[in-house]
Amino acid sequence: MERTFASSSSRDLSTFPVSSSSSSLLGSSRPTRPVKIIPLQHPNSTTSSSLNPLSLALFSRWTAKIKRTTLVQWIDTFLPCCRWIRTYKWREHFQLDLMAGLTVGIMLVPQDCTQFMDYVSYHKIKIVVNLTSLDKVDTGFVPIFVYAIFGSSRQLAVGPVALVSLLVSNVLGGIVNSSDELYTELAILLAFMVGILECTMALLRIMVINACIPLCCRLGWLIRFISHSVISGFTSASAIVIALSQAKYFLGYDIVRSSKIVPLIKSIISGAHKFSWPPFVMGSCILAILLVMKHLGKSRKQFRFLQAAGPLTAVVLGTLLVKIFHPSSISLVGEIPQGLPSFSIPKKFEYARSLIPTAMLITGVAILESVGIAKALAAKNGYELDSSQELFGLGLANILGSIFSAYPSTGGVSGRSAVNNESGAKTGLAGVVAGIIMGCSLLFLTPLFEQIPQCALAAIVTSAVMGLVDYDEAMFLWHVDKKDFVLWIITSTTTLFLGIEIGVLVGVGASLAFVIHESANPHIAVLGRLPGTTVYRNVEQYPEAYTYNGIVIVRIDAPIYFANTSYIKDRLREYEVDVDKSSKRGPEVEKLYFVILEMSPITYIDSSAVQALKELYQEYKSRDIQICISNPNRDVLLTLTKAGVVELIGKEWYFVRVHDAVQICLQHVLSSSQTPKKPDPFDGDRPSFFKRLSKQREEDLSVSELESGGNKTSVPKYTEPHLEPLLYRKS
Repeated sequence: MERTFASSSSRDLSTFPVSSSSSSLLGSSRPTRPVKIIPLQHPNSTTSSSLNPLSLALFSRWTAKIKRTTLVQWIDTFLPCCRWIRTYKWREHFQLDLMAGLTVGIMLVPQDCTQFMDYVSYHKIKIVVNLTSLDKVDTGFVPIFVYAIFGSSRQLAVGPVALVSLLVSNVLGGIVNSSDELYTELAILLAFMVGILECTMALLRIMVINACIPLCCRLGWLIRFISHSVISGFTSASAIVIALSQAKYFLGYDIVRSSKIVPLIKSIISGAHKFSWPPFVMGSCILAILLVMKHLGKSRKQFRFLQAAGPLTAVVLGTLLVKIFHPSSISLVGEIPQGLPSFSIPKKFEYARSLIPTAMLITGVAILESVGIAKALAAKNGYELDSSQELFGLGLANILGSIFSAYPSTGGVSGRSAVNNESGAKTGLAGVVAGIIMGCSLLFLTPLFEQIPQCALAAIVTSAVMGLVDYDEAMFLWHVDKKDFVLWIITSTTTLFLGIEIGVLVGVGASLAFVIHESANPHIAVLGRLPGTTVYRNVEQYPEAYTYNGIVIVRIDAPIYFANTSYIKDRLREYEVDVDKSSKRGPEVEKLYFVILEMSPITYIDSSAVQALKELYQEYKSRDIQICISNPNRDVLLTLTKAGVVELIGKEWYFVRVHDAVQICLQHVLSSSQTPKKPDPFDGDRPSFFKRLSKQREEDLSVSELESGGNKTSVPKYTEPHLEPLLYRKS
């Protein structure tokens, strides 16, 4: 036989203190064999009073981190570009950055010119504060330089995206009825507000990380409840709405502007008699070419350049067809102002209150999409990314962009970042090159944009948003997690039929409902001992694990607070009644004597949970059942100590390991089973179950046999009282 022994301890059963509350569980004969356990360190009044207040502890951590921060680290914090400038390898990186910048710049000029034309120009903004269809290029011009300096990602391409454009057009279309100038100023103001929100959240996040303010003060904590399935459903529905909004350029007649699918479809059907063939044929052919080029660029490595060249090809081809055939039924972009964006300070702050929900929603998209994709690109390229600095860089890009007549920009929900990364971009210099390309286009190439057919630009938009309909994600969620699939369906359906804002609110509300349901109904497992070990695991996950008669070991896998105390108490009562004896070992008793709570997963317990624990203890005490606590963390144990629960239950019933608790409980169960019960004068007709047990079990069943599951044939009789046999296995 190979034996393993526990380390010695000062506690043994013969001197183990017993509280008055548990004296009824013990028989008259006490076993003298010692049981070795690891003593649990209880907090006392001295240690509790010596703890620093939370504010002083947080302040000390913050000041200590400031003292450790060097000048170079401070510079890198506020100017992340210095990190790659110091280590820039001109021979290796410059050529790759140059090619990536040229590729993205050539792709962005027609693409950015497209999206603003459709999504923001509800009222045909033409030449107002330089915010025209070309000013969407301005949105990609100024922020791209700012982000290259203050952003921490080296591959993320910042600029206008279809989803943000749809949000801007949707909210401004409901505010402005006739004034194009007001519409433009509100778009600039919205960019400024988004930038302020992003910078504020980034700074608060940095202060939280440095332990300067409590976590509850973070403004972005609500964004955590927007799950990936909600964003995927929202983006897919928005992509469908965006694609339908382009139908007027393919069909040749105007349709109603709406963020809901039903009015769009009704308008398309009602105007079918105005259908025109030339824009439909041209737009469909260009769309097919774009899709083929995108497919080849993704599937064939040697044709990767086709994906980036697709938008430029569409613009050139559409312009050539217009120049050659001069079709009168195809609408063109028209006159575009030439030059760099002008300086202007955001105005109309009296409308700021009505723009706050949209600004928060755009900020949420920036946090979830831009920061998420930036982290993925950083991990793929082998460098660390500071999400706080990333959000701060996006905020500054929007603030400075609004000063130069731009509307909100972000990154991540388009293919430009993927193209930038696949083109070999190594640093932010690629973004600077792309910005230079766009600046040159603003200065010298604007006359060429006047002859671009709008159906060609609509084809670019449609091909871009088709990839946002995440059908594969829906199928993945269906196979992996039905709850997330339901969230996807709820968000996408409400977004399609009720609008963007309502869709997001319903999606977030559904996410919160699922979170609350999971929190109020936590997972609770009954633990059993794995054969040949002192490890206790979920009996449903490990069917070979066995339990002991008279003992229930329960693990609560969540914090305990007011919302789930009733559920936990009901489940514990069920375990008391519904006892599966098929896998139980030890002395055969007919009642429950001990409930062991494994509290290592419990990170927090509130006052309601403390009160519920007291009530549960009193309820168990009335039925001669003892509660044992195993492995509570320091905060939970301190809360129980302050609330008097430790003294109520008894310090001797708190253990470091589940196995320690099981050993002590087995001793008491064995003692109770071997001691005849005193006759009850009021219960003369009920036979004592201890007498029945004595006929079925031998009285010399040892503790070592109990610890090994009560199998006498496999456990040798151990006679050394100063050692604790834990594991027995054949050599």
